[in-house]
Amino acid sequence: MCNNEGMLQYHNYVESADYIKGRLNGFAPEYLLVLGSGLGILANQIQQPVCIPYSDIPHFKTSTAPGHSGQFVCGKLASKPVMAMQGRLHIYEGYTAEEAAYPVRVVKLLGAHSMIVTNAAGGINTGYQVGDLVALNDFIKFGLPNPLIGKNIPEFGPRFPDMSYVFNRDYIKLLKEIAGEQGITLREGVYIYATGPQYETPAEIRAFRILGADVVGMSTVHECIYAVHAGMKILGISLVTNMAAGVLDQPLTEQEVLDAAAAAQGHFGRLLFTFLQRV
Repeated sequence: MCNNEGMLQYHNYVESADYIKGRLNGFAPEYLLVLGSGLGILANQIQQPVCIPYSDIPHFKTSTAPGHSGQFVCGKLASKPVMAMQGRLHIYEGYTAEEAAYPVRVVKLLGAHSMIVTNAAGGINTGYQVGDLVALNDFIKFGLPNPLIGKNIPEFGPRFPDMSYVFNRDYIKLLKEIAGEQGITLREGVYIYATGPQYETPAEIRAFRILGADVVGMSTVHECIYAVHAGMKILGISLVTNMAAGVLDQPLTEQEVLDAAAAAQGHFGRLLFTFLQRV
C-alpha cells in the first residue's frame, strides 16, 4: 500500500478519472492520442465526439501553449475507441513533471492500454528535412525533471521501471509498413528532451548530435515515462517542423513550427488513421 502522501496522489487520479467516466456514459478508451503543436486537427476526425475541457476536470491543469486547444476528445477513430489530448502540458508552462504527465495515468485508469504520442520537433540529424516524420525508437532525458521522483504509487507500477523498450517495436514495424505503402517518408530516430521555452543554442545542438539524438523537443518524455511505468504500449512520432539551431544559418520562429504542422496534417493524419485501422 502507498503511504499517506501516495494515497492522496492516487486519490486525485481516481477523482479525475471518475469525473471523466461520468461524462462518457460507459465509453472506455483503448488508445490515448497525445497530439502535439499544430496537430490537434486529427481529433476533428473522431466520430460522435465528446469534448471535455481540461479546466472542467478535478486536479487537471490547463494547456497554454500555442496550437493546443486544451481538451480531451473522446470517441471512435478508425473504429477504435480513442481519447485524444487536443493539446498537452509542458514544464515550460510552469508545471511540474508530474503535472505535465498527469493525464496519462488518468487515461490508464479509464482503460487505455496504448499511447500514441506525437510532437513537433527540431531536426538535429542533417539528413532530415522539414516535413519528415520520425518514428521514435528511444529518448534521452538525462537528469532533467522526472515525474517518478517522490513516493512511488504501486497501483500504477514498480519503484524502478525498466526503460529498455520504451517504444513498442511491433508498432514501429507496422507504422513503417504503412508509410511505405502510402509513399510517406518515415525516418526512425532518437528524441532528446529540452525543457524550453527557449529554443536550443547551436552549441547544444552540436552536443546533442554527438550524443546520438536525431530530433529535439520540449515534451513527450514525461508522458512516456508514466506510460511505461503503467505498462502501456507506446508509439512515438515526431514531425520535423524546423531544423534545429545552427543546422541552417537562420533564426527559429514559433510560426514556422505551426506552418509546418499545418502542411503535414493530411499525410500525418492518413498515416495514424491507417495505423489505428490495422493495429
